[in-house]
Amino acid sequence: MIKNILCAADGSAISAKAIDFAIDLAKELGVPLTILAVELVSKEDMANSPFWDSQVLAASDAITRAEFERAAKKAKEAGLDGVSCATASSRNVPEAIAAYAEQHGFDLIVMGSHGHTGLSRMILGSTAYAVTARAHCPVTIVR
Repeated sequence: MIKNILCAADGSAISAKAIDFAIDLAKELGVPLTILAVELVSKEDMANSPFWDSQVLAASDAITRAEFERAAKKAKEAGLDGVSCATASSRNVPEAIAAYAEQHGFDLIVMGSHGHTGLSRMILGSTAYAVTARAHCPVTIVR
């Protein structure tokens, strides 16, 4: 039985479709939904590096915040309560998604079939496939 859903988001068009699907499913099942964004570089690492400055940090925060606000607005419009947003930091995105889901006891992961990495990821390997291989729970891949 699905009691809570994690939806991985990266700001891509296919990610938006995954969020729409996750919102509809969470509403239908009456379960909470968490939207997860994975940052490739943690804020702590950025703050301690001479190559990052406050403008880059602010831009990164703005992008993530905008993604979360879009998801929250869609959920509200769909009549879904119980949506939360979270971030994880890791250079290994599939591992971060799978680990977050397991550590927080999610029963289902929803994600897009591909994201911002496009063709290069299809050649090198799919993030969605890697999450599916690592996850402790079912993964729904949205196209």
